[in-house]
Amino acid sequence: MSEKRADQTTCAAFWVKGIAETLEAAGLDIHALFEEARLELTSLSDADARFPTEGISLLWQLAVTRSDNPAIGLANSSVVKPGSFDVVAYAMMSSANLHGTLERAVRYVDILSDAATLTIADNREGHRLILELFGGKHPVPRQRFEFDLMTLLTFFRWVTNRDLRPLAFELRFPPPADPQPYQDAFKCPLRFNAPVNALLFARADITLPLPTAHPELAEAHERIASEHLQRLDPAQTCHRVRAVIIRHLPDGQPQRPRIATILGMSERTLHRRLAAEGISFQRLLDVWLLAICSMVWPAAAANSPARQRTRSRSGSANRG
Repeated sequence: MSEKRADQTTCAAFWVKGIAETLEAAGLDIHALFEEARLELTSLSDADARFPTEGISLLWQLAVTRSDNPAIGLANSSVVKPGSFDVVAYAMMSSANLHGTLERAVRYVDILSDAATLTIADNREGHRLILELFGGKHPVPRQRFEFDLMTLLTFFRWVTNRDLRPLAFELRFPPPADPQPYQDAFKCPLRFNAPVNALLFARADITLPLPTAHPELAEAHERIASEHLQRLDPAQTCHRVRAVIIRHLPDGQPQRPRIATILGMSERTLHRRLAAEGISFQRLLDVWLLAICSMVWPAAAANSPARQRTRSRSGSANRG
């Protein structure tokens, strides 16, 4: 991954503030943690500030070491953090039902962090909200996935005014030595070594009306969130490509020439811009082909070409 892409992939200050509050509630010295992670703590008060994704991953790694608590991402999990979502919270709250809330989370996740991608996958089990995080040159620690999914679930419980219990919490990482903090936080079956990082919801839960639903306000909140999204740096081609791939996966495997046309550029220009950001079209495509394949054919996904390419790249990175 190139220095440029790592530097440009960021998290919003209001999201990072939720992380800081969680770590402080766990008894950690956030001033020392932020300084060691080379993050500017005073920037948390600037609503327009952004923090580099690699710094956030390092912050979590330091927090685990200082606390000696591998489940620190779930600390203070019962505390609702609507402020962590800023303008996105209003768009989600005014949705007609939880499904609309999930759709708006997917649509506006770049406001929270352009290092994150959310997708919704429906199958016989239910509706799966899948989280992927791009960490720059270093692997993303599990605590970051756990915190993000827990923060989303806590908000969903708050906005539905129910003790919402997913059908499953899924994590690509191995089972922890002590699963109790996970059981207490998510209150549902836990699936570790899963194909994706996700929350699985029942169809009945996501179709129930929200007590905060407001059609007129929803339109205004959508407009505000859309304008905020447009103000973010549009130069990251990889995020635009990723969004188009996700949108067009139901139509069949997206082809690079077609994606380039949709984005209004030549195939050569698309290739050059992605290369400058340290990623390829095939890599972006593989992530989502693998996620969808894992939902439908879990056994086949383990040996799929996309999985093999991903493993090959990971192995090369680890040897580098």
